[in-house]
Amino acid sequence: MSDIFSRIEHSRTADEVVQQIESLILEGVLRTGDRLPGERELARQFDVSRPILRDALKALEGRGLLITKAGGGTHVADVIGQLFTKPVTDLVSMHRKAVTDYLEYRREIEGVAAEYAARRATADDIALLDRIMARMDEAHRTGDFDDEAEIDVEFHHAVCECAHNIILLHTLRSCYRLLSEGVFQNRLLVFSVPGAREALLAQHRAIYKAVKAGDPSAARQAAMDHISYVERSMLEAERSGDWQRVSRLRLKQRSDADDGFKTTG
Repeated sequence: MSDIFSRIEHSRTADEVVQQIESLILEGVLRTGDRLPGERELARQFDVSRPILRDALKALEGRGLLITKAGGGTHVADVIGQLFTKPVTDLVSMHRKAVTDYLEYRREIEGVAAEYAARRATADDIALLDRIMARMDEAHRTGDFDDEAEIDVEFHHAVCECAHNIILLHTLRSCYRLLSEGVFQNRLLVFSVPGAREALLAQHRAIYKAVKAGDPSAARQAAMDHISYVERSMLEAERSGDWQRVSRLRLKQRSDADDGFKTTG
């Protein structure tokens, strides 16, 4: 974080500091929970006086964009989480149709995000995608399920960032928040479907390659195909789980009946 802030070139007012930090939050450079450098260092980077910096930070805190923790410095506030309030999140988690609607929404929006990413990704964007893809390959190789699931979400975050569209960035981030907070617990069932881990890796690689190659059409189709696969796999896993539950109950019931017959016979 030490070199993401730029020297204020003009009148060096608190407003200019506020605008720069606002832009960094809006563009997703500063993310929820990120800690800003200390006051002395931050004033040096902006090349403003500490009183001016304090005024700027106070204004941003007053608007709910920053929070100051006692003894813990200044952090970016949880502005993304506010797109889905707690009551709405609870409702979503309790209704089966919400899962279907969630995936339908993601299929269309992620298709657009991937298309834009293929058109707009910079060399630095691609470098970040390279690193995430390498980590995904390694997590798959080692069979680290938790890492694989976490990097899955991080990959989608990165593709969205490559799209360089502020509204897409924040709406999709709020969607991914639902995943990271476990609102859709049954998404983990996908990994139980035979061959799913390999298929998911191949789908992520297809999105990655299309974005890297600058092929908007292929990127959009790969992203939409991926979400369609997730939807089908979730349904298959749920049906399979239900079949197994019924089979176990049927076996138990008939075993108990047989035992009862033997006893009375």
